[in-house]
Amino acid sequence: MGAGETPVNSPMPGSIFKIECTVGQSVKAGDVLIVLEAMKMEIEVSAPVDGTVKAIAVSTGATVNTDDLLVTLG
Repeated sequence: MGAGETPVNSPMPGSIFKIECTVGQSVKAGDVLIVLEAMKMEIEVSAPVDGTVKAIAVSTGATVNTDDLLVTLG
């Protein structure tokens, strides 16, 4: 993680249902970045800060654990 970069981690175990952002996209705090499927529910993972999507660390269908890196904002 470089200076000024913000990691967005998974809040719970689940699978990646939908990726709502692209690398290079500008996002505002609260914008949905990733939709997780967990316990038969869709959980929206939002940007904690304004920034630009620097990297997406997961792909649709991937299984993630709590605190796994999903997206890096810069």
